[in-house]
Amino acid sequence: MSKYKYVAEYEVKAALKMLFPYLSSASGLQEWFADEVNILPDRNYDFIWEGESHIAQIASKRTNHHIKFQFLPENETDDNKLSYLEFKIDFNEITQSCFLTVTDYSEMDDLEELHELWDQLIADLKEILGSRGF
Repeated sequence: MSKYKYVAEYEVKAALKMLFPYLSSASGLQEWFADEVNILPDRNYDFIWEGESHIAQIASKRTNHHIKFQFLPENETDDNKLSYLEFKIDFNEITQSCFLTVTDYSEMDDLEELHELWDQLIADLKEILGSRGF
């Protein structure tokens, strides 16, 4: 199946050190992104949505700047292009805001649905951070 790349940028009024744990820790991600997130003994992340488990490994990480999760194939017939999710943070000194870039590379091809999904997820994250209205 083909993969599609969705990229969106959001302004988040929060300190880098406050935002990054919500993007990189199991407990932080579980608050806004997935129903449940666990770190497995092999240090992979187990994202659970609606009872379905999706295993990802951290492909790259720079604290307070970016993290990329690469989802492992669910079976041997999956194509060689793995799905991934990447969060990048840029901080603007003038506005004292973080700009969060989300890259979602997956089989989901409905751009409008992805846009609505990410808008809602980021709205949930902003509410947790106290950054409503931005």
